[in-house]
Amino acid sequence: MTEQDDPAPAGLSGTGLDLGYHETPVVTAASVRLSGGQVTALVGPNGSGKSTLLRALARLHRPERGEVRLAEGGSVWQLPPRQLARRVTLLAQSRPTPSGVCVRDVVGYGRHPYRGRWRAADPDGPPAVARAMTVTGLTGMADRAVDALSGGELQRVWLATCLAQDTPVLLLDEPTTFLDLRYQVEILDLLRDLADQRGVAVGVVLHDLNQAAAVADQVVLLHGGRVRASGPPAEVLTEPVLTEAYGIPVEVLTDPDTGQLHTRPVGRHAGRVRVPA
Repeated sequence: MTEQDDPAPAGLSGTGLDLGYHETPVVTAASVRLSGGQVTALVGPNGSGKSTLLRALARLHRPERGEVRLAEGGSVWQLPPRQLARRVTLLAQSRPTPSGVCVRDVVGYGRHPYRGRWRAADPDGPPAVARAMTVTGLTGMADRAVDALSGGELQRVWLATCLAQDTPVLLLDEPTTFLDLRYQVEILDLLRDLADQRGVAVGVVLHDLNQAAAVADQVVLLHGGRVRASGPPAEVLTEPVLTEAYGIPVEVLTDPDTGQLHTRPVGRHAGRVRVPA
């Protein structure tokens, strides 16, 4: 964390959240707790309410019922926007791409909560921006225009912007989208490092159940707008629960050497042997 404020306790919780759009319920009676030093993965089928729940935790979607509170106490709705932005940051699924702005400057947007009026001095800013670009592999393209980047490169720029914001709570909505295998692995490793080494409370929406099993301390499975199961991966990612939630047979295997869980959806052609021509 920065030296400009006393470090805030890492953590965020939503309790009894009812969320919807235009009187259409999307999430009902959902509770989730993000703890410092842990990665919590939100998983579930499309339309189950994962992104809506994450937006509510970030104060971007006001609940019809329930509350969202920080670890130090108090509702997120009671904090001024700048104070909240020093505690919670969200990597959303999509963001507008600025035109004619270089990577370094976009990553620097993450320092806005610390600059005050008239872009006041931010002594922690340059090292925070440099560190964020380093861990996301962007240092070599710092002077490139962001509107000339690929989707995967742009995704890393926005992640670096969130990291430069340097908050004790980090929320991410499908951060591995558009990334190749290398950067998918590196981003997940980075989330694990942030939790383990810096005590950050990480909440991340993931579609890949194997990624969730590999990176998360806690998994929250949503189905039909409700929390179907919540707990350690081995307790949530079970064959009966996943088969019910996804509407397709799902096998769960455990690596005998590492103990790592692996999920495998079973389609109609799952057992078909393909013979090379």
